[in-house]
Amino acid sequence: MNVFSSPRFLRNVLWADAVSCAATGALQLAAAGWLAQVLGLPGELLLASGGLLVGVVLLASWLATREPVPRAPLWVLIAGNWLWVAGCLGLLFTGAATTTLGQAYLVLQAVAVIVLAELEWMGLRRYPVTGWA
Repeated sequence: MNVFSSPRFLRNVLWADAVSCAATGALQLAAAGWLAQVLGLPGELLLASGGLLVGVVLLASWLATREPVPRAPLWVLIAGNWLWVAGCLGLLFTGAATTTLGQAYLVLQAVAVIVLAELEWMGLRRYPVTGWA
């Protein structure tokens, strides 16, 4: 059995989303001022997005512990991930990040979240239709 066919695949991806958001959110909340200087991004944006990530952690963790995983809230998480990607790319292309490291941070965020959103969508397609349809 490979990782993609595991019955725990979707839950594992949801936990990965929760953990990555927890780490990023904690970093942004704890070091917004320093990150603002290093990344060339507004400190208020880093604080606000760090706070938003706390909500994502709660949603992804909650979903990972449900049996079955409710589909409607999972769609909300997937859509939110794609909005996060759009926001990162919007910031990148408008020049909001004034340092190369800040631009790399936005690209890394976008790529990581694209992967998570795609894996969650793959898991959703393979997951049985039960719970909130």
